[in-house]
Amino acid sequence: MLDSLDAPSTRPYLIRALYEWCTDNGFTPFIAVQVNESVRVPMEFVKDGEIVLNVSFDATSALKLGNEYIEFKGRFGGVARDILVPVDQVLAIYARENGQGMAFSIAPKSNSAHLEEASKSPQKGLASVSDAEPDPVPPKTPATGTRPALTRIK
Repeated sequence: MLDSLDAPSTRPYLIRALYEWCTDNGFTPFIAVQVNESVRVPMEFVKDGEIVLNVSFDATSALKLGNEYIEFKGRFGGVARDILVPVDQVLAIYARENGQGMAFSIAPKSNSAHLEEASKSPQKGLASVSDAEPDPVPPKTPATGTRPALTRIK
């Protein structure tokens, strides 16, 4: 029997579930990725050590959402590129249209204090898997919109 330290990560399963939710509801799934030497993406599109990738059916070919890696072919500036993202480098998966999704923490082996701090606090509209306490103040709804807020489920 596996204890909690030996159990496989839930991250790839949650990524696949949220990807399926996005596609089933007509949303565009995006993933935010912390870039390090293990990530294969076009470096010219990386900002502040992160890249956001459209992983929708229309934007990718040969998409594989595996337990260890997310792999696909995507076009960047009209040029087809092979993309390889270790699942443990995914910061978040969310729907472009409404921001609903989930944020993940990154293992502390990161070399950038900025990226470590960003991975500790979820982005607006995203739930975090590592938060232990609920937010004391619920997020404010933008004055202009009907954008729904994501409720944290622990």
